[in-house]
Amino acid sequence: MPGGRLTHQDRRHIARGLAEGLTYTEIARSLQRPISTITREVARNGGAGGYRADQAQQATAGRARRRRPISSSGPPATDAPGRDPHAVRDLEEQFTGAMTEAGLSRMTARVLTCMYTADSGSLTAAELVQHLQVSPASISKAVGELEQQGLIRRDRDPRRRRDRYVIDADAWVQGWIVSARRNVTMADLARKGAEIVGATTPAGARLKDVSEFFDHVGRHMIQAAEHWRQTSMSRRTISR
Repeated sequence: MPGGRLTHQDRRHIARGLAEGLTYTEIARSLQRPISTITREVARNGGAGGYRADQAQQATAGRARRRRPISSSGPPATDAPGRDPHAVRDLEEQFTGAMTEAGLSRMTARVLTCMYTADSGSLTAAELVQHLQVSPASISKAVGELEQQGLIRRDRDPRRRRDRYVIDADAWVQGWIVSARRNVTMADLARKGAEIVGATTPAGARLKDVSEFFDHVGRHMIQAAEHWRQTSMSRRTISR
């Protein structure tokens, strides 16, 4: 399928397709683009009911103008030798869109993307502010959410007397386990709720179903994470 950024003509084609009631799949096929490209484009530019080609083009141009070069002390993803800066920025945008769809706020998703595309996997708040061109308060809120979900950790840099945020190889496993534990907590709460309202009542039956579902999902999520961790550790041991 063709790559590269959507053109103004592509966006007009998307707008026509939406007006005609075409599905995202049909629009993507007609443009020979991945469906994810179409869904992200529409989602960040007003949705299916509010998408306007001219406005989407202007918004994209505005985002491009706001991007500034990264200094050598900042995240090295776009500056690393042999990498196409435009391709890396497209990757960052797509990665951010995917994580936003998964439930992260856009700023939190941008910070996590920045962490993943930096070779060091370790950045300070100042470096994140510089790369993303946002306020320190925005970064503070985003890293707080990521720490809470177990996706990054905070290390103290004694040489520079500042915190560094680090993304570990097992970050997603930790985040997955945090999510699994929340499901187990929800299962316990629903089970207690069923006991309080009466297990034989309609409300109690609903809560019992909720409890069984979250208990089932939570336990299997934890088992899957532990299996992956063991498999990953074995693979790393062999590779050494």
